[in-house]
Amino acid sequence: MKYWFSSIALVWATAGVCAEPPIENSNLNAVLFYQLLLGELNVQAGEPGAGFAIILDAARKTKDEALYQRATELALQSRSGEAALQAARSWKSSLPESQEANRYILQILLALNRIEEAGRALKTSIASLPLSEQSNAIGSIPRVFSRVQDKNFAAKIVEQALSSAIQNPETAATAWTTIGRMKRDAGEIQPAAEAARAGHAANRRAPGPIMLALSLLNFVPDEVQPMISQYMSGDALPDLRLGYARTLIDLDQMQPALAQLSQLTKQHPEFAPGWLFLGLLQSDLSQVLQAEQSLQQYLKLATNANDPDRMGGVSEAYLALSQMAQKQGRFAIADEWLAKIPAEADPLKVASRRAALLAQQGRKAEGLKVLEQVKTSNPQEVRLKALALSQWLREDKQIPAAFATIEKALAQFPADTDLQSEMAMLCEKLGRFEQMESLLRGMIKAKPNDPHAYNALGYSLADRKIRLDEARELILKAVQLAPRDPFIQDSLGWLEYRAGNLQEALRILEAAFKARPDAEIAAHLGEVHWSLGQKDKAGTIWREGLMLKADNETLLETLKQFNFKP
Repeated sequence: MKYWFSSIALVWATAGVCAEPPIENSNLNAVLFYQLLLGELNVQAGEPGAGFAIILDAARKTKDEALYQRATELALQSRSGEAALQAARSWKSSLPESQEANRYILQILLALNRIEEAGRALKTSIASLPLSEQSNAIGSIPRVFSRVQDKNFAAKIVEQALSSAIQNPETAATAWTTIGRMKRDAGEIQPAAEAARAGHAANRRAPGPIMLALSLLNFVPDEVQPMISQYMSGDALPDLRLGYARTLIDLDQMQPALAQLSQLTKQHPEFAPGWLFLGLLQSDLSQVLQAEQSLQQYLKLATNANDPDRMGGVSEAYLALSQMAQKQGRFAIADEWLAKIPAEADPLKVASRRAALLAQQGRKAEGLKVLEQVKTSNPQEVRLKALALSQWLREDKQIPAAFATIEKALAQFPADTDLQSEMAMLCEKLGRFEQMESLLRGMIKAKPNDPHAYNALGYSLADRKIRLDEARELILKAVQLAPRDPFIQDSLGWLEYRAGNLQEALRILEAAFKARPDAEIAAHLGEVHWSLGQKDKAGTIWREGLMLKADNETLLETLKQFNFKP
């Protein structure tokens, strides 16, 4: 007997519809039929608890899985977790091989916050699966346990439940990866790294431990870098090498990221995303010719594949090509690239690029109008439009107008840290240092593990040559949180310069500029060289900075300060 058959029959009976359902042999006798009818009528009358008891009794008599599932769901509908657990366990007792019963038991125990019991149920459920299905089930465990409040306890219970799986060569890598993910999400970073290494040792080609290691690279690089390097030394899976490159970019390790993307495109030249990210990074590093070639290769592959999921990448490629043409003064070419962007592309990104292009041609009013006319349909778009407008106005030195734009947006989204950060930057430019500091300290309190607010406040104090001890404390905290960020290293080098430690400043700034060639870092590094009497070196660095971004405000002010003519 199928539950759906009895439900359809009930609908026909109560609605008076004339129809002839397909005949199906079943053990539905008259007594059982009226029992099910009574149970469903109780449900329709708003008494799912009474219906549950009747249908569970029918399920026990018939050992029908669909009826057991119906009874369990009715108990859940009645918000009776204990009744639902009773039904699911009765289901499991009657049908020991049922994987659905196992799934319901586990989810109900988790909903009841009976984590230890859930762990035992999980272990039983995994063991009952065919070996070929166990790895997939193990990989889904973090999602199943995601709502458990005590993450540390959940990680401990899952590790116990997988004690057998980590001993089996077929499942060890996946089991260790799951354990590591649970520990990482609980904030147990060192044990998570140990789990990643154990999973990699169990199967050196398994992707799971490497993906886990990549997520830990910013926290414990010495612990996971060796296994990542070992895996990447061979013909790594394209998605994993791309993931590694993107992680390196997030860590501002541009040259290693460039090497990984170059290797990816050589080993897998038909893997389109590799060319996209290589081109975008080359563009960011001002390698214009190479970037154009990479992005056009991506567009060729993406167009030939006719994959709708790649439309976002196509838009990014055209935007980057337009921006590079604009920097070279090829405005007509830049406009042609913009015209090729798909109609479904992010309108704000396209408008921002078009506005910048118009501004560079002296058509600032038109550029601003393009941005202002972008329509928004949800709060996220409103927020992003305010940020885009403020950035445009700030770069055009219309600071009061930018301030008014962000002030209005913050009235609508007072807790938004991106808006707060933009407002802090505008406050500094307006000399409203107390308001800037208040905003940044609020951001530090809200996100104590985010390095950027520490860095911004520390840099501002150092730049103004005030409270240098406090500036050092703030910047060192930012360094601790993001030890490889070259912009934070730039702040530290600038602090040393302001404190009179010229040689230490030179060492730090040279390393930062090598890691990330940037116009602002060039301004600081050049000034240190100049102060040490190394004026030729200063000039060389400043000219490099102008090639990177000719309109960088800090660099231009530095050149004016020292009356340097490039």
